[in-house]
Amino acid sequence: MAGLFNALNAARSSLEVNQKSIEVVGNNISNINTEGYSRQYTQLDPTPSLNYGDFFIGQGVKVTNIQRDHDIFLQAQLEDKYVDFGFASGQTRTLAELERVFNVREENIATDVDRFFDSWQQLSASPADLVLRDTVIQNGQQLAINLNNSANDLNVVIENINETISSKVEGLNSKITEFAELNDRIYTIEIRGQMANTARDRRDLLVKELSEELGVRAYQENNGMISLQLPGGLPVVQGNMAMRLEAVSSGADITLRLHAGGVARDLGVNTLGGELLGMYTMRDQFIPSIKGTLDRLAYEIGTQVNLQHAAGAGLDSVSGRDFFIDPTVASPPAATVWENAARNLSVAITDAIEIAAAEAPTAPATIAQGDNRNALLMSRIGEQYLIAGMDDFNSYYGRITSRIGIETNQNNLSLGGAQDAVDQLENLRDGFVGVSLEEEMISLIQFQRGFESSAKFLSTIDELMETVISMKR
Repeated sequence: MAGLFNALNAARSSLEVNQKSIEVVGNNISNINTEGYSRQYTQLDPTPSLNYGDFFIGQGVKVTNIQRDHDIFLQAQLEDKYVDFGFASGQTRTLAELERVFNVREENIATDVDRFFDSWQQLSASPADLVLRDTVIQNGQQLAINLNNSANDLNVVIENINETISSKVEGLNSKITEFAELNDRIYTIEIRGQMANTARDRRDLLVKELSEELGVRAYQENNGMISLQLPGGLPVVQGNMAMRLEAVSSGADITLRLHAGGVARDLGVNTLGGELLGMYTMRDQFIPSIKGTLDRLAYEIGTQVNLQHAAGAGLDSVSGRDFFIDPTVASPPAATVWENAARNLSVAITDAIEIAAAEAPTAPATIAQGDNRNALLMSRIGEQYLIAGMDDFNSYYGRITSRIGIETNQNNLSLGGAQDAVDQLENLRDGFVGVSLEEEMISLIQFQRGFESSAKFLSTIDELMETVISMKR
């Protein structure tokens, strides 16, 4: 009779194990489209055998744990590639805005420069024509306005970057806090010998997201927790302790500050990675360089036009007038004389008779109405004057558009390459640890047959026990 009870226990355990295995397979199928989900499976071990005389008899099977498929090497590679993808992604939107500001396909500042100096050429044919003189003023105003607008648009792009950085702080803090809580939950569960599979999947997903946005590096600890650090070495998560990010206004910019252990540290390009590093690089390095080139262009145009205009005389025989208001007058002391010149450039001439198309008289006298010598000299500035002895105004402006174009193309290549690498690694991950419907269906049939066989075995043992009991009656 004891042997039948042992067989009954074995049948019961087999039934329970197959049922639990079917539940795990069903959970895998349910989460096939869940991002970051890793396939789970039951770990089965035989129940310790009992000694019957000279041999041992098995006592059935038991589920010792529910494991998940995981590949540490692939996870580490994914984290690295997400950092690269985030960096390229952080630059994409800004470069698209810069391409809009410095459009190379339609009318732009180079077109305005040509129109301005062409109007001087047209004026030289009829220097006394007030309509042509007004055209010079209008084209000069249009050139100044477009330079002003481009400079202002650059400031708007910087403001957009600052707003994006500021808007990300709350979401980043939420993820960092959740990560620390998951560390604590995993430790609490697994210290009892169980596996926190769902929490580990979620934590791995957060690592990838924080790698993409912040460029964090993950370090496994002996107790099952994971510490996160920024590329500069500053901690973001240590065990179950989460640090906090804060967006702080610093002049016109937004600075990220990390609060860790009662100490606050400002974050910059040397301490960040991923998407935020891409935005910081655009804001603090690339855009200021573009702005400096634009300011230099505005300064050189304003200065050279003013020098030549002051050397000529208007219809009222007055010389020494500036055509443009000196852009450096409106700027405070700066690192370069041309800083903010593009934003401040404007036309000083308001009356057409003040246009200096004639050469200034050497002695007090009335200029000839047909004198066009200064207008001719003015019209040649656009082609003959070279900034730093290398570029005329249009080719110097071309430096801006070409640099933005090259940077955009490079960014597209980097973004595409990083995206391909991420996709390839994600596909590899899915192949190793993801859910395959074909495999799960095979497992489902396997455990279904095991459940049916266990039920048949249990039914047979029950009939045998009924027979034994009826014999004793």
